[in-house]
Amino acid sequence: MRAWDDRPPEPAAHAEPVAAARQTPPGTDAHEHEREHGHSHGRDHGLGRPRIGIVGAGRVGTVLGVAFQRAGWPVAAVASRDAERRARFGALVPGAIGVTGPEGFLDAVDLIFLAVPDDAIGPLTAELRLYSGQSLVHTSGLLPAAVLAPAQAAGTMVASFHPLVAFAELERALHDLEGATVALEGDEPLVALLADLAEAIGAVPVRIEAGGKAAYHAAAVLAAGGFVALLDAIALLARGAGLDEAGALAVYAPLIRQSLANAEALGIAAAQTGPIVRGDAGTVEAHVEAMRRLAPGALELYAAAARREIALAEGRGGLSSEAAERLRALLAKRR
Repeated sequence: MRAWDDRPPEPAAHAEPVAAARQTPPGTDAHEHEREHGHSHGRDHGLGRPRIGIVGAGRVGTVLGVAFQRAGWPVAAVASRDAERRARFGALVPGAIGVTGPEGFLDAVDLIFLAVPDDAIGPLTAELRLYSGQSLVHTSGLLPAAVLAPAQAAGTMVASFHPLVAFAELERALHDLEGATVALEGDEPLVALLADLAEAIGAVPVRIEAGGKAAYHAAAVLAAGGFVALLDAIALLARGAGLDEAGALAVYAPLIRQSLANAEALGIAAAQTGPIVRGDAGTVEAHVEAMRRLAPGALELYAAAARREIALAEGRGGLSSEAAERLRALLAKRR
């Protein structure tokens, strides 16, 4: 894995390790090393904010760079091996130096964000050694801050900073940061600083336990990609009613918004409506038959959602066990 690369990792056969610049020699006190080589990792003069460096100029790194700078937090440098991405980042975040590797990068920043694919975080971290006073943060929703431990030295801290936003397009993602959740986890003093940073960009900081990151991220995937898959199934079904994708979204998006608003106001279980809550096996059977003919690709997703609905309705006492079993039997023989 090449360090300072925001692209997916290459196969091991093409690995080309790059040593981190000016690492503290093993067994050397970090403060002594700084005095000897003249490193000073203070904060931005005037506002007392750390100088931010971002490794990775892809969608996440670029959006965060723009958001941080607009919020008044100094973005001093970006590292990426992709020249086009570096140039775009520099145009969007004036004043940030662009580099291809670690040389000069670590000396210019205090707070380092690794906005790279999850698989690249471990190899990249193994090549780094922070200076005392520096902090290292990754933006993975899955991995705990502990994966950054190999880069730590005396007087350094690590954390994770995961904005719960779909980074599909720059300006849309920047807009969506307003009110979005940023999940934080790691060394407490750094988490407190990152909470301030999250609030500065308009987001809402939420602390996550390290052991809960996988569950948190799986739920996020269901809320984003999983929901898009559900929308696709809805559009596929709507074709059977003569609606194209735009027509399906126009018809069903208001219902989705109503369901979400009801869940927020009443709770998830109380927001549940429809034939499954009523135990209407005939309606469910008609749905299954229609999908067999018109949209077989949506049938598995319908059945999976229906089973969860049955459990939800049964759990809150809205569906008898006999009605629940009839519905489950219908879904089991859907093929």
